[in-house]
Amino acid sequence: MLEKFTEKAINVVSTAQKCANDMHSAKIVSEHLLLALFIEAKGIAQKIFKMYDITYDALHNEVTESLNIDKNISTLETTPVFSDHLKELLKNALDLANKSGNPSILYEHLFLAVINDRKSNNVRILEKLGFDVVKSKILLEKLVQKKTKRLYHPEFEDNKENENNSSDKTDAIFDSEESSRVFERAVAKLSASNYEILGTEQIISSILEDKNSELAQILAGFGITAEEFETKLANIQSRQSEYENKQIIFTPNAFRTMNLALQTAKELGSSVVLPEHIVLGVLKAKKGIAYDILKEMHINDDDVAHSIIKPIEKQMPETLTILRLAKEEARRLGRNIVGTEMFLLGIIGEATGLGAEVLNELEINIKDARKEVEQLIGFGNEYFDTEIIFTKRAKRVLEKAWELAKADNKTRIGSEHMLLALTYEPSCLAMKALEQLGVDAVEIKEGINIQKRLAASNVS
Repeated sequence: MLEKFTEKAINVVSTAQKCANDMHSAKIVSEHLLLALFIEAKGIAQKIFKMYDITYDALHNEVTESLNIDKNISTLETTPVFSDHLKELLKNALDLANKSGNPSILYEHLFLAVINDRKSNNVRILEKLGFDVVKSKILLEKLVQKKTKRLYHPEFEDNKENENNSSDKTDAIFDSEESSRVFERAVAKLSASNYEILGTEQIISSILEDKNSELAQILAGFGITAEEFETKLANIQSRQSEYENKQIIFTPNAFRTMNLALQTAKELGSSVVLPEHIVLGVLKAKKGIAYDILKEMHINDDDVAHSIIKPIEKQMPETLTILRLAKEEARRLGRNIVGTEMFLLGIIGEATGLGAEVLNELEINIKDARKEVEQLIGFGNEYFDTEIIFTKRAKRVLEKAWELAKADNKTRIGSEHMLLALTYEPSCLAMKALEQLGVDAVEIKEGINIQKRLAASNVS
């Protein structure tokens, strides 16, 4: 049966065994489990005990009195074993898990089994200490309610929604000093070319002008130099590739490129848009004068993109690692869709970031989280070397993480920003998985604040 227990639930049983040993009991009984539940309580469970001002000493004294334990007895030489009644109680916890549709026994299932148990003295002990069994039972039952399982990716339907107009979001590309200089040079080129609307050709041309930059040197390795680009540009007489029957400050394809650059920056863990992201945006857009010129130079899009991303990967941004792991988790389940639940697995898998530390403190591990994700979305057969895409909700989480990083005055998106961003989508799959594991948004936010304070104190 123990293979069905989450790590948090196993910790409770182990602590109950230790309590029995410390109290010189030959058997582990339900009262020891009650003590263990108090010791291992975190988050909502801890708040329930605090709500009724229950302390460990008071609870321990009541249990000792109830079991008629002689404090002077010597330590037992044998390891305490489960009593028949405790075995029955653990089976009741399994039944509760099955009824709630949960494949694993959670801490909350053990708690419910204890306060539902009328054969032991647990309910009497708790009520004597002022504990409201009925109210607590209702709260715990809400925590373990299983949501309806979907046969397709539940977040994919979000992709059917109309996208919001994101024209105002392109303002964020000017937040980076490097990108600002690029656009200053690009705008200066407008009057020289008798154009009033900024296109991708001016943007790429101005990037190539900074010959000493690492990006310009990478592109030069593919024969993409300022001189070669300008030569090709001089032979182009029409801007037809840039227009799609509407005129704005950016040409339509430049506007599309800037939005892709912004998205690329977020996916690569940057809270600012750099020239590298703009070039990657051009390669992703696959339209416009700048892209047409690059294709005339017979470059391979993937090779150029890889060469640009490689130096960024060497810096090991947390978000880049998280997204890579999220994609791997999607492939493992036969999916070509990355939703918020994959972000959660990526944060845990990254292991070294502040976000992973918060989840570790809340006793959330990759094994239990994977089980919950598998229950929520199941295994698919959509992945056959096809491009992996993000759900709209996952993109919103990435967008929020980007905003949170900027609010923290960070140049990179950290795992803590990704984790906190998940709480802004309360009905997302990641939060559903966490709720099944007994963790809510309040605990996550508190955990992040605690870890931030610890990190700040270590620096000082």
